[in-house]
Amino acid sequence: MSDVVREYGNGAVLGVAVPQANPVVEPELAALLPAGFSMLVTRLQGSRTDSRQRLIDYLGNLPASLETYDSAKLDVLGYACTGSSYLVGADEERRALDAASARFGYPIISSAQALRRALDHLGAKRVALFAPYPPFLVEASKHYWKAVGLDIADCASVSLDTSDTRDIYGITTPLVMSSFSRLRWQDADAIMFTGTGMPTLRALVEVSSMTGKPVLSSNLCLAWAMVREAGGAAYLAPERVGEPLYGGWAARIPV
Repeated sequence: MSDVVREYGNGAVLGVAVPQANPVVEPELAALLPAGFSMLVTRLQGSRTDSRQRLIDYLGNLPASLETYDSAKLDVLGYACTGSSYLVGADEERRALDAASARFGYPIISSAQALRRALDHLGAKRVALFAPYPPFLVEASKHYWKAVGLDIADCASVSLDTSDTRDIYGITTPLVMSSFSRLRWQDADAIMFTGTGMPTLRALVEVSSMTGKPVLSSNLCLAWAMVREAGGAAYLAPERVGEPLYGGWAARIPV
C-alpha cells in the first residue's frame, strides 16, 4: 500500500489494461474496488478482424499500452483479459507480464492469475467453468486450467454466437442466468465465470445464493488480487452472503 499522500487513491493507484472494445471492466471494477483505491485505465490494442489474433496481440502489444501512462505512478496493474492467457498458456503469460513489470517498475497481475490466487485462497481444486467464449477459446480455457492443476467438473457456454469475441459485450445477466442452467456445478468446489467482457456481478450474487458455492469471476478476482498486491487487504470488508472473497461490493453494482 502506498505511503504517499495523494488527492485520490491513498489506498493505491491501480492501472487496468482493458481490451479495446470492452465496456464491462470499468463499471464492474468501479463497484468492486474499496474506497481509497483509484483506477487509471489504458486500452489494449489488437486485430480488428481476427478474434484469436486479437487476444494474442493484446499481450504482445502490452508495452505500448503501458507507455500511454506516461509519468503516472501506478502501484499495481491489472491485465483485464483472460482470453489472452488461455491462448498463450500460463508460462508465456508469466514471462510476458514479468518482462513488462520489470520494464515499467510495478507488479502486473492478469485476470487469469487472479483467478488462480483466489482459488488457492479458497482451497478450491475442482471447478465448474462457465464461459462466454467461442469453441476454440472454451477449449483453450479448459487446457489452461487443467495445465495448472485444476480438475474441471463441467463446462458450459453462454447461448450466443460469439465467433467474433466482441459479441460477448452484448451479453446481459438474464442471458447468463438462462445459460447457466446447463452447467453441472454440484460436484465442484467453486463455480468460475471466466471472461472480463461478460457482466457477472448480479449473476454472482444470484448464483451464490442459489447454489451455496463460492462463485468467482475474472473481474471480481482481479479487483481482489490487485488490492491485496498493493498491500490493501485491510480495506477488504469481511465476506457476506453472496459476495465471495470480500463483502460490501454488491450494494455498489451499477444500475
